[in-house]
Amino acid sequence: MVTNGTKVDLPLPAATRLRQLLAEKDMIVAPGVYDGFSARIALDVGFDCLYMTGAGTCASKLGQPDLGFATLNDMREHAEILANLDPTTPLIADADTGYGGPNMVARTVQQYHRSGVAALHIEDQIQTKRCGHLGGKQVVPVDIFVSRIRAAVAARKQLGSDLVVIARTDALQTDGFDEAIVRLKAAVEAGADVAFLEGVTSADEAREVCRLLSPTPVLLNMVENGATPSWTPEEARELGFKIIIFPFAALAPAYEAIHETYARIKKSGRTGINPGFTPKKLFTLVGLKDAAKIDEAAGGSLYGKV
Repeated sequence: MVTNGTKVDLPLPAATRLRQLLAEKDMIVAPGVYDGFSARIALDVGFDCLYMTGAGTCASKLGQPDLGFATLNDMREHAEILANLDPTTPLIADADTGYGGPNMVARTVQQYHRSGVAALHIEDQIQTKRCGHLGGKQVVPVDIFVSRIRAAVAARKQLGSDLVVIARTDALQTDGFDEAIVRLKAAVEAGADVAFLEGVTSADEAREVCRLLSPTPVLLNMVENGATPSWTPEEARELGFKIIIFPFAALAPAYEAIHETYARIKKSGRTGINPGFTPKKLFTLVGLKDAAKIDEAAGGSLYGKV
């Protein structure tokens, strides 16, 4: 791009950057973020990729369980906020079932693309879905699942986007391992870029799904205290996975810390907050310096003394 006669190198779109990471890195680690503050903390720590958890979105934005309460508008709005805090850091976002038939799936892809999302995963549960680590799940027939993936891929191509389409199956708990593999292979055949077997229960299952889907990258959903054993990114890499997400990485510590602080206020009237956590520290974490630079560049001095 040329501006005022000067060539300016624009940053890569986040989706393109994620495809680079898939090609270059042995393992992509994406911590779960559920709001702008948790995303800012993950960026401050220095992660190459973030994951917008659907359960976390339902809990934080709606105060509801992950039982299909969140609509496309809820999820897209949340994803846009997170993806644009640092547009150079890819955001993988939950897109549930795609929110309807092929036309709605296509609209979901369009909306996520325009919001700056780098990747989304679409699953084979029925519309009234639930968290993958709860019992009682139901899945749609394989042809409907494939139609969702096919619609997503077609929409991506029409947009000329690098958005990464991740096919997730929950059939392991409902129909067994073999059926889950059939579904993932069909999804890859339909154009999915990454495979996602939800609720892996053993190392043997993990190795086998990665072997059977190779060379397609496979994602591991590392939900602590759920159906899947606890594995580190290195252990996941050795099993054959290419991406690992940690949906509860912010939710669980937030619950514990907030609950403890609120209980302390109720009991003693004091928060017990670390004295080092000042208002300025909070605002610096969420972009105070960037805001000051923009103001100064425009000729202002509003934030010069904060």
